[in-house]
Amino acid sequence: MKAWIRNVGTVRRRRALAAGLLGAVLPLAACGGGGGDDDRGADRTVRTDTTCDGRIEGTEHLTVWFHAGPSGEFSTLQKQVADFNKAQKRVRVELVTLPEQKPYNELVDSAAASGDLPDLLDFDGPRLYSYAWSGKLKPIDSCVPASLRDDLLTSIRQQGTYAGKLYGVGTFDSGLGLYVRPSVLKKAGIRIPEGVEDAWTSDEFTDVLRTLREAGHRTPLDMGLLYARPGEEWATYGFAPAVWSAGGDLIEPRTFRTADGFLNGPEAVKALTVMRSWVKEGLVEPGRTDDQAFSEGRAVISWTGHWWYPDYSKAHPGDVAIVPLPDFGEGTVTGMGSWQWGVTSGTADGDAVWRFLAYLLRTDQVDRMTGANGAIPATHSAVKLSPAYATGGAEHLFIEQLTGGVARPRPQTPAYPAITEAFSRAFTEIVKNGAPVKATLDEAVAAIDKDLAAHDGYPRQGP
Repeated sequence: MKAWIRNVGTVRRRRALAAGLLGAVLPLAACGGGGGDDDRGADRTVRTDTTCDGRIEGTEHLTVWFHAGPSGEFSTLQKQVADFNKAQKRVRVELVTLPEQKPYNELVDSAAASGDLPDLLDFDGPRLYSYAWSGKLKPIDSCVPASLRDDLLTSIRQQGTYAGKLYGVGTFDSGLGLYVRPSVLKKAGIRIPEGVEDAWTSDEFTDVLRTLREAGHRTPLDMGLLYARPGEEWATYGFAPAVWSAGGDLIEPRTFRTADGFLNGPEAVKALTVMRSWVKEGLVEPGRTDDQAFSEGRAVISWTGHWWYPDYSKAHPGDVAIVPLPDFGEGTVTGMGSWQWGVTSGTADGDAVWRFLAYLLRTDQVDRMTGANGAIPATHSAVKLSPAYATGGAEHLFIEQLTGGVARPRPQTPAYPAITEAFSRAFTEIVKNGAPVKATLDEAVAAIDKDLAAHDGYPRQGP
């Protein structure tokens, strides 16, 4: 089965790192961590910056956790670890394998609660804010040289920053758009957007879907509804952009103190009502059994991310283009963000951890990883190595969106886990099951605001 959201936080593949028992590997971790995100009594004032002073005393043994099970990503990282260890002697890296009984994020929370986090942690980008707030991570500003900071895509820096400090950095980013079959659209007399400035409006897009159905394509749109389930990140990553495009939001975007009037505001209601209407009219692939609708030709438009490009272009050689998501009123908007690395709040030598992380961020190593997983390189220098992202390239839209202000991060607040849980549940009920839009969003708002109240609004503390 295709890994729909392998770069944006789903547990569709269950993040199973097949080997060993957690109890057998956790004692190898040489650091502690803060309490769980729900621990209101957690001491968030002890967090200090990672110290990178250019010195490594003796030999440092580091433990590293990674989110993916058997995959091109994991095998590539294994080779990177082996090559790194072979090339130098002062830092030894151990890539810890994790059990499959629990989703990755639950393992992280459990390890943090017991003080057993690794030295270097891989985590889904939007989790950074809760991890930083609760003391699981330390800022890494002193480690990142200006030259590398400038080379990182703006979206990578933006996603990795909380309360003015850099807590995480990734080696790849993500992209979202509409995959279309140009030959089919041209035959039906449908214009094909050329870029973010001429995206289809939501009304125009509705007409496009109806025209395609009249042309014989019974369910022209694939929205990945197979993976739109409560608690799964695809619903938020994939469809929060429609809410933003309509002028709405998932939470008040400046202070993050309430979702009321935003997630249940008229703009959000409008966006979800439109998407629900597509499903009600039968214009959307139901996605009950498989994720091959676009590849097999049952759908001719697919609302999804960069990870499908290799499969789609192989299924329809020379007949795949990527265009922006529909404009619901305030311009097209897309998602961004993927997995990042962060230094945990333990005692590991900052310079030792950074030496390995700096290796992963080298241009050749970023290119190596993104060549394996098909993701968007995190640095400008690595982007330049791929003709697909150059002007006129097949995937240039993703770069245009990430660097042109079209891409937006998911809410940068420690409340994000509660937000995505509430929104993904509401989206599923509204769009897939036809639930009342406003009432369902009111319930989501109540759940988010309850979490905010339980954490006193997540006040920023610490140095």
